[in-house]
Amino acid sequence: MKKILTALTLASALLATVATQAFAQTSDASATQAKTAKSKKTATGKAHAKSKKSAKTKAHGKKTVKAKPHSNSKKNVKSTAKAKPAANEKAQAAAQKNLRDRQAKAVQTPQKMPFSSASDDDDREPELSGTKSAEFSCEMGNKLTIYQNDQDDKHIAIRWNQHVSRLTRVATTTGANRFENHKNGLVWIGIPAKGILLDSRKGQQLANECKNAAQATAAAGVLAAPNS
Repeated sequence: MKKILTALTLASALLATVATQAFAQTSDASATQAKTAKSKKTATGKAHAKSKKSAKTKAHGKKTVKAKPHSNSKKNVKSTAKAKPAANEKAQAAAQKNLRDRQAKAVQTPQKMPFSSASDDDDREPELSGTKSAEFSCEMGNKLTIYQNDQDDKHIAIRWNQHVSRLTRVATTTGANRFENHKNGLVWIGIPAKGILLDSRKGQQLANECKNAAQATAAAGVLAAPNS
């Protein structure tokens, strides 16, 4: 009986030892599997993150490459849009300058008045083509020139102080030839022996005892007659 008990005790101890070792091996195996699974998960996560990062980088690179032409195109469009107003402004400035030049030229060189025009006299010089001129010498060394048209006895032109003015005939009761320019005030009164130039605005005489060559010769003959 004692031997049987001893055998059972040894068998129990052996079974406990085997169970402990089996449990330890199972724990180690579970730990190893867990560690392996964790390592795989970590490796998988790293690989996934790396793949995602690489894909993101590639996508960003594609986006950047794609955006560059768009950026350049947009810049070119803006530059072109900016250049167009500048070109328009330059053209407008040139057109305005040409207009000012033409206006200034028109002011500097006004159109001449037709000699026989029925319009009122003004500051414009008359057209002298087809006229005959006569030089007059006056007192104080003054000189003037009178222009006449044989087909027009209503107008004359006078060059005085380097300016030519047209004068229109005014009727008189004395028989004298009177011509006036109401714009600048010049008045010419001519009689067979001489002429006189007046400024009606200032009420003063500009030139007196004005004679052309024929009148001067006639006057000289008259002065010489009493001595003959």
